[in-house]
Amino acid sequence: MIIREFYSTDITDSQWQLVEPHLPKAKTGGRKWKTSLREILNAIFYMLRTGCAWRLLPHDFPKWRTVYGYFQPWHEDGTWKKLNRIFREKVRLKAGRNTHPSAGCLDSQSLKKA
Repeated sequence: MIIREFYSTDITDSQWQLVEPHLPKAKTGGRKWKTSLREILNAIFYMLRTGCAWRLLPHDFPKWRTVYGYFQPWHEDGTWKKLNRIFREKVRLKAGRNTHPSAGCLDSQSLKKA
């Protein structure tokens, strides 16, 4: 439950219901999580959207070290790639397309080296 002012980067209840089952679970035998995973995600999305530094996260989010302490392991263990794959496939299926793209397009720009 959010007990702070809503940010435009916060995930909605329906988005949370889609994401939550795919997040890593707490390890058995370890300490119980004191911080809401939803608030961790809200802080990560805020940071990514605004481009602020980790240390500059607003004070109404969990402490930046806590947020980064979730972000980095999820990067290393492939959680972000997994979430991206799952939701890319859902969006493509909803649009009536194959889950995997069959072609790609790249754009580049050339610059003269001085």
